[in-house]
Amino acid sequence: MRVDFVGNPYIGVYCAASENLMVVSSTVSKRMVQKISRALEVPSVQTTIGGSTVVGALVRMNSHGIIVNDFLTGKEGRLLGGKNVLVLPERLNAMGNNILCNDNGAVVHPGYDKEFLGELRDVLDVEVVRGTVAGVKTVGSSAVATNKGVLCHPHIRDEEKEVLEDVLKVPATITTANYATAQIGACMVANSKGAAVGSRTTPIEMGRIEEGLLLY
Repeated sequence: MRVDFVGNPYIGVYCAASENLMVVSSTVSKRMVQKISRALEVPSVQTTIGGSTVVGALVRMNSHGIIVNDFLTGKEGRLLGGKNVLVLPERLNAMGNNILCNDNGAVVHPGYDKEFLGELRDVLDVEVVRGTVAGVKTVGSSAVATNKGVLCHPHIRDEEKEVLEDVLKVPATITTANYATAQIGACMVANSKGAAVGSRTTPIEMGRIEEGLLLY
């Protein structure tokens, strides 16, 4: 499905999802949230992160846990849930932009240290490795991963693609969204049951996305 948030087609900046939850900016209309929630077949939580509306850039999660930076307030944390929420003080604090994961593995910004990788491994309960996508360190904004597939920036290198497929254990597909935008993570939100993409996404791009995520 193609949507936008108040005229903005970069919905991945304001929304994040896993197999069992969707977290959405508090500025998005309840009607739109319900529409996307039905498409992904998950319950939703509307909130901010540290008062910021760009929750998709600041949150990353899979079915096992949620990673968020320490801008999170107590009230926001209670909305997200209980003990599976890891709040980390970190210089590279845009977790949604810097972490790419599904229920099988995680590829993260090369700047994260060994201790951080260990904490991610414990909460997400997956293998965690450093990597890039098309030479870009913000892997979460340059790709989208579900338990069925991973969509990648069109300039991804062969060796990077191999890492994604090995760690995430799903096939990788090259595509764009929002009319040739390469930073696909900023353009959409998805899980293994459905996807919502920015309103500027073309029919050809929609076809690649559906094929890459096996949404038949």
